[in-house]
Formats: sequence, C-alpha cells, structure tokens
Amino acid sequence: MSFNHRDEHVDDNMLLIQANLDDMNPEWVSYIMDKLFEAGANDVFVVPIIMKKGRPGIMLNVLVEDERLSVVEEVIFSETTTLGIRYMHASCHRLAREFKQVLTRWGLLTVKVGYHQGKLVQYAPEFKECEQIAKEYQVPLKQVYEEVRMQFIQQKQKNVSS
Repeated sequence: MSFNHRDEHVDDNMLLIQANLDDMNPEWVSYIMDKLFEAGANDVFVVPIIMKKGRPGIMLNVLVEDERLSVVEEVIFSETTTLGIRYMHASCHRLAREFKQVLTRWGLLTVKVGYHQGKLVQYAPEFKECEQIAKEYQVPLKQVYEEVRMQFIQQKQKNVSS
C-alpha cells in the first residue's frame, strides 16, 4: 500500500473477502492468516459461526487492496477447504499514525500512536516487543504493557508541560 502513515486518509479501493469454512481443522487458521498477511492482506480475522444443519464453522474475513486480489485468492483456495469466496467493496478510514519510543526498565520500547484530525485518540505498545521482553525477563505480559503505557503517558505529559 502506498500511503503515508502520518496522514489520515480513506482508502476506497479495498475488498472484504469472506469464506465460510465448516470442514477444516481450526488449528490451521493461524498458519493461513500468516500466509494471507505475507500475500499482502491488510487485515485478516475469523468469526465463529453456526452453519446449516447446526454445524460449527469459521468465517474467514480478509481485507485487501483490489490489485492484490488474485494473490489472496490463491492462498484461500490452496490453503483452506472453501469452495467459494464472497467479495464486498469497502472503504477504510485510516487514522494518521506514528511510532514513538519510550524508555522502560527494560530499555526502549515502541508505542503505535493514532491521530484523528490531528488529535491523539489511540496508543498501544507494540505486541511483539512486549512479548519478547516478557519472555526474556520472565515477567507477565500485562506488566510490560502497563509500564509501556504508563511511560508513554508520562512522556506525553512531560512534553506538554515543557
């Protein structure tokens, strides 16, 4: 995708692709999700559903730019048990975002920050970094998250008062 993350914008050329899966091993889902992201999907998520005759199933949802459709289709048809795909055109409003570094007792960690109309509205520690710290230092993941969030707020308040 060729957009500047620092600019809030709307992408109009997106597709939401759906496939219902009722005869596939659910253990395969994370593998398939990784393959879809590698193929250029912007987002991938699954929803548990009940299909005809009361069969449990999974609805695979993939958000992708229309020009990447054929690559994503190839992954879905080759890696899942679906016999068909639904397509819906979608527009996506994306917040401006940037990545900030905060100093924690474990070193510098990253926070993803989102802005709507120039105002800070979202912030979240980067999961993989927090997971790595939790494993390396044998501390609860939620403790790492809480410290990163606290340090971000303190840094933000210090910058406002300066």
